[in-house]
Amino acid sequence: MTEDRIDVAEELRRVREEVRRRVLLAGGTSLPAGSAPGIRPAPAVAREEIPKEEPAPAPPDAAAVNETWRAEAPATGGLASRFRRFLERILGPRLEAQRSFNARQVQLDNEILRYLEARFAATHRHYDRILGHYGRHLAEADERHMILQEELVAHVQDLVRRIDLVLAESDRGRLALEFALEDLRARLARLDEDLRRR
Repeated sequence: MTEDRIDVAEELRRVREEVRRRVLLAGGTSLPAGSAPGIRPAPAVAREEIPKEEPAPAPPDAAAVNETWRAEAPATGGLASRFRRFLERILGPRLEAQRSFNARQVQLDNEILRYLEARFAATHRHYDRILGHYGRHLAEADERHMILQEELVAHVQDLVRRIDLVLAESDRGRLALEFALEDLRARLARLDEDLRRR
């Protein structure tokens, strides 16, 4: 059983020294014996600059369509004016249907433009909310990771202290055994000497 304890103590010493050799603090120095590892600073991450907001493109100007939707030629006098009035009487219902269609088309175009502006604004608000939630989620995750990192470091430091305690106890036990062995050897030597004298 004593040999097993010595083997375990030697293995613990070997593991402790290996960990101390591998763990590096900031600046690349190895961990000094007897000290517990500290929190290594997180590597600096280059932050991207937020690009400046680009101006939105100007909406199309519907003024020209709104002004000319009637599609009528300016009135002229003379023979051409009489001929035009004659044609308007004959083709009046058809021309009125075309005017009505043009008016409805202009109204639809204006409503489509208003809809697109409102839709784009709603889409931007929606994605701004999503990005805000995502950013808060990432910040909370970073905070939880820092807490876990601190807890892990504290746990490792506690383990190092426990290993040091176990090694100190095993050394103390080994020293006591060595002392007892030396005492036994001295007693045997005295007995041997006594036997030789007789």
